[in-house]
Amino acid sequence: MRVLPLGGIGEIGKNMTILEYEDKLLIVDVGLRFPTAEMVGIDLVLPDFSYLRGRVDDIEGIVITHGHEDHLGALPWVLRELRAEGAELPPIFGAPLTMAMARSKLDEHRLKDLDVEDVKAGEHLELGPFDVELIHMTHSIPDAVAVAVTTDVGTVLITGDYKFDQTPVDGKPADIARLAQLGADGLLLLCGDSTNADRPGFSPSESGVGPHLEQTFARCEGRIVVTCFASNIHRVQQVVDAAEQLGRKVALLGRSMRKNVNIGKSLGHIDVPDGMLVQPREIDSFPDEKLVIVSTGSQGEPLSALRRMAFSDHPQVELRRGDTIVFAATPIPGNERAVNETIDRLFHIGTTVITARDAPIHASGHGYAEELKLMLNLTKPTYVMPFHGDYKRLELHGKLAEAVGVPAENIFKGENGLPLELNAKGARFGKPERAGMVFVDGVEIGDVADVALRDRRMLSADGIFVVVATISEQDGTSVAEPEVIFRGVPFPDEAENLLDDIRDTVDKSLARAAKEGVHENDVVQGMLHDDLAQLVYERLRRRPMVLPVVVEV
Repeated sequence: MRVLPLGGIGEIGKNMTILEYEDKLLIVDVGLRFPTAEMVGIDLVLPDFSYLRGRVDDIEGIVITHGHEDHLGALPWVLRELRAEGAELPPIFGAPLTMAMARSKLDEHRLKDLDVEDVKAGEHLELGPFDVELIHMTHSIPDAVAVAVTTDVGTVLITGDYKFDQTPVDGKPADIARLAQLGADGLLLLCGDSTNADRPGFSPSESGVGPHLEQTFARCEGRIVVTCFASNIHRVQQVVDAAEQLGRKVALLGRSMRKNVNIGKSLGHIDVPDGMLVQPREIDSFPDEKLVIVSTGSQGEPLSALRRMAFSDHPQVELRRGDTIVFAATPIPGNERAVNETIDRLFHIGTTVITARDAPIHASGHGYAEELKLMLNLTKPTYVMPFHGDYKRLELHGKLAEAVGVPAENIFKGENGLPLELNAKGARFGKPERAGMVFVDGVEIGDVADVALRDRRMLSADGIFVVVATISEQDGTSVAEPEVIFRGVPFPDEAENLLDDIRDTVDKSLARAAKEGVHENDVVQGMLHDDLAQLVYERLRRRPMVLPVVVEV
């Protein structure tokens, strides 16, 4: 059996794992992550799933551990690309809330006639050579599960995201008994969440957030805006409960927030009293002291409701002095800059900002170090492969496994595309497969290569020169003064004669090309590019993009 991670190793996000046995494939999670600041113009980052191309018929199923974007978000993109191959798409399985979110995403992408099946925790699926069991876990979203996959070789447990919350909001703690039974029966491999491997002790319970939210709200005199993950339905429930205790109405802002709350209500995961919710267009009709707004944007996402409010660009809400903004979430590693920019804008407006540093209004959905040890001790795996974390956290997770008695040689700290091969003789890393990032720009999947990104960075840093040269079709000599267009190029005063020098350089390059008998357009453009780039760098000490265009007449 092979366990091939295509995402989630050495990074936080875009989790995707392929299990392979007897030439059949099982996919666990199909996640995405959001772009970093240097990924100019990119909207989403997906795992490179080239490994699946041409093998759609071998896929027995796709199992999703929970409804967060880093485990579910890439599903429509992957299915759309695989459908283009003409093969029948595999069935998709997960707990009811997760599958409701999956159906919503697939509908948005107009992907119809797919087999999306609800599976309750504790149920087994027979998918080709794979026996698959979903095990209930606690996380910051309901219906989170771990996935136990059994073949003739043994059992692999992919934990998904989890914590051992003994007092969860919905009263359903993780199925510790089943995890312990897996350990007693003999677990071959544990692929465990490493997100909080660097935090000692136990994570605080989600149920402890509610009273602190109510205490925080009680001190606020004006409007309250709470921002959290749209999928954190338990947190929204606690905001609703606190608002009800203080006689405030609740408005939901952000398409994903409204959509997820509606899904949660329909499945019984959230209870909102009749008349409690206020439509966004009615916000100005209520006194400030009678309103709580629940908004997307806790991670500083560019188009989120809170970000737009912070930059005075929201159609329904204009923030003002006296409002209190409550961040009931902490930044995902890599999002700190965007979150800080949003907070700074909120202070500029004059609002009061309360974060998890100021009050215990957030509890992580990922277990701390002692909970990772508890998972290891319950399941007693022969081998451990830390998942879902940057390399620092993977290393720390490996140290925790050693601390509870797993031999160092049985701990495999891998990377995306590096398969772990398991058989009766033991475990070892196999030959690396292609893995990396696929960019989504707008609604289309881009090339895996980052040529376009490199060009965008160059344009954003130093601008662009466009030089249009008109030459004779007969002898290649210049027949008109070159036209020079530049955008985004910082022009110092001492470079005022640069345009004349550029035109002179174009004439000299064209004359040299004609003398050497060079007539191919692409070769002439290459010569122009090299000569102009050298001139511009000598004069400006910058490297803008130089784009020569040669027109024959």
